[in-house]
Amino acid sequence: MQLNLPGRSGWQGLGGLRSGMLLGALVLASLLASCTTTPASQAPARLGLKLAPATLGANISLQQHLTVERNGRIDQLDAAVEIDQQQFTMVGLAFGQRVLSLHYDGQTLQSWRHPMLPSQVRAEDVLEDTQLTLWPLAAIRQALPAGWAIEQQGLQRTLSLQGETVMVINYSTPTPWGGKVELNNLRYHYRLTIESVSDTAADTPAP
Repeated sequence: MQLNLPGRSGWQGLGGLRSGMLLGALVLASLLASCTTTPASQAPARLGLKLAPATLGANISLQQHLTVERNGRIDQLDAAVEIDQQQFTMVGLAFGQRVLSLHYDGQTLQSWRHPMLPSQVRAEDVLEDTQLTLWPLAAIRQALPAGWAIEQQGLQRTLSLQGETVMVINYSTPTPWGGKVELNNLRYHYRLTIESVSDTAADTPAP
């Protein structure tokens, strides 16, 4: 599988791209986690979601522009993601350079990070946010640990733990990767906006 990487470098790239949805919650969400002053050992535990690529029910290729807001700070990242029945592959770019790459085959998660990336940028968190935004509800529900729940009303998806809302995801279109997506993580206090262009998409998953 060949990733079609975004052609414009830097944090400001992909100005011509229209909306869309990635990688969950992906690199930017994790990058912002590194900005927190709370040590990782004291932060609430992540969900730990890892779904097989085939459970997406679609083959997609996306170019994305991500914007994260946290504590008054705004960061941007360009990314490319491809998912088929066998694998999930993602590459994140900053300042025209590759800063993070992921490959997941449903069994093993392989990742590479730029040496300058902080340790809080975890491949597992990137994969988790991506799957929470892109994957169908039925697939997510089957993998949720006890106490966790996910619901969707119209174009809004809500993830909760023991009845307390942890994440709210708002879509602009019924297809997760077909429009602008805003992910608000209430536990880690960041807002992720995803704008994507789908190069190819097939077999749209059911909600």
